[in-house]
Amino acid sequence: MASKKKWLSLLVSLSVVSALFVGCGDSKTAETPKDEPKKEEPAKSEGDKKEEPATGEPKDGGTLTFGSTSDIVSVNPIYVQDTASGDAEQFLFAKMFDIDRSGKVAVEPWSLAAEPMTISENGLEYTVKLKDNAKWSDGQPITADDAVFTIETVRNPKAGAPGITGFDKVSKVEKVDEHTFKVTLKEVYAPFQYVLAMEIVPQHVLKDVKPEEMQKYVYGTDPAKTVTSGPWKWTEWKQKEYLTFESNPDYWGPKPHIQKVVYKIYADQNTEVQALIKGDIDLANGVPVTQLEVLKGKDNLSVDPTPGPQYEYIGLNHKADNFKDKYVPWSSPKTRQAIAYALNRQGMIDNVLKGIGSIMDAPFLPGSWADPKEAATHYDYNPEKAKQLLAEDGWKPGKDGILEKDGHRFSFELQYNAGNSRREGVATVIQQNLADVGIEVKPKALDFSAWVDQNLNPGKFEAVLIGWSLNNPDPDQETIFGSKFTPPTGQNNVWYNNPELDKIWQQGTSTVDQAKRAEIYKEAAKILSTDLPYIFMYQYGAPTAMSKKIKFAEEDKPEATLAYGYFFHAINWWIDDAK
Repeated sequence: MASKKKWLSLLVSLSVVSALFVGCGDSKTAETPKDEPKKEEPAKSEGDKKEEPATGEPKDGGTLTFGSTSDIVSVNPIYVQDTASGDAEQFLFAKMFDIDRSGKVAVEPWSLAAEPMTISENGLEYTVKLKDNAKWSDGQPITADDAVFTIETVRNPKAGAPGITGFDKVSKVEKVDEHTFKVTLKEVYAPFQYVLAMEIVPQHVLKDVKPEEMQKYVYGTDPAKTVTSGPWKWTEWKQKEYLTFESNPDYWGPKPHIQKVVYKIYADQNTEVQALIKGDIDLANGVPVTQLEVLKGKDNLSVDPTPGPQYEYIGLNHKADNFKDKYVPWSSPKTRQAIAYALNRQGMIDNVLKGIGSIMDAPFLPGSWADPKEAATHYDYNPEKAKQLLAEDGWKPGKDGILEKDGHRFSFELQYNAGNSRREGVATVIQQNLADVGIEVKPKALDFSAWVDQNLNPGKFEAVLIGWSLNNPDPDQETIFGSKFTPPTGQNNVWYNNPELDKIWQQGTSTVDQAKRAEIYKEAAKILSTDLPYIFMYQYGAPTAMSKKIKFAEEDKPEATLAYGYFFHAINWWIDDAK
């Protein structure tokens, strides 16, 4: 899973919070500004079968069934930060603004905004006018009160919203009239237009819930009590098995063609792929690369292996309380650098990812305007260099060959989500690579939804193998590396603290000129790639395979370069079961 920079698979949709998403089987903010050069797509083999635009008129009715190896945690937009919950969110909630295929903020017929936002000349005031016909699924109107309530809740530290970054720059938010509100910032914050590409929650349902009790409240986990704003309503959730969404007959926007959406949950990716082959599901994202050739050979399926906006990493916890003996083995940057040299990242890409991926040395996507290129420190696979750095840092082999320092063995638990074959394979390589230099790694696979709630969100682990899905085109990542964004507020769940980097994030978002911002993020990349709060691994492909009975016009086809792009414009898709 990725987290919804918010957690990406963990990773990583732009939820109410402008955060990263942890991706489901992989951990909800990717950068794609107006003048960003278009990425070159990788060459396609003859076996790659991309989605084919449909011919003929759309049909109403039918069921879209998609698979996942992870159950949701909550669909309350204030707290969505994993891809599983984010998948469900795509069908249940309308966004204030949407992101178009090029990565720009846009007003769509299904957006809550009635027109583009107005930004004051000084860049501090954002005024948004909502559509006057938008309604919640219980029939109540969607108004400026809902937007004000949502923003006030997210920016309140007591609420513990993971996506508080951006909203913490808000000085005040006020209702102008029934369908218009204005946000005033304390300072210029360049990515704020993307922050407003958000979902909101119903004030009339949640107004009496205390901010500190909001996350555990039933809204977002009980279908009967979760009032939504999107084309489909949440009708059922059988945990660890499936969720169902029914077309909302009272939906205020363009009516979806698909009547019912079923979200099926499988124990592992191989079982999910078999379900796709048998026709039990119509779409699977993040299918194992080892299965791609088999899927490409199925005439009823189309496959898109294009790499998306996500990267994998090893998160190294920096909080002593998370270790049994309260000793953090990688407290020194030199030891963290040794770990980076010890890992054969290219070998993982070649053998586990089957070539669908590229090494990343810093958390900025290759090809984006914020790509630091050679400004980031690169670590090639060099076990001897790793051993040298470890020795220099005071680590010495113990009786069993495992390194020791200050009376502590260099041994740690590496958590990842169960059912993810890629992470399982990579964890095995990590275990072997680090054993070769005297470090003991104990991989541990955990159920995804429980893992997110009990370990990832509160930052209770020693190390994790996970990923971020970058939700929007801005490279600011203060929410995951900023010192003030540790749990329960923000997404810095490795408890990293670097005052110098904190200042750089502030510089990056207070500067509007893109060329100047790019230089600032090069400085961020230098720090991140040498200090290594994470061991950055690779940008990876999360191939999507879907049944050809899913139909769409050319302008509504899936978009792999966007977070949740496999559901891009799903409101306009239709199902054609004709043989």
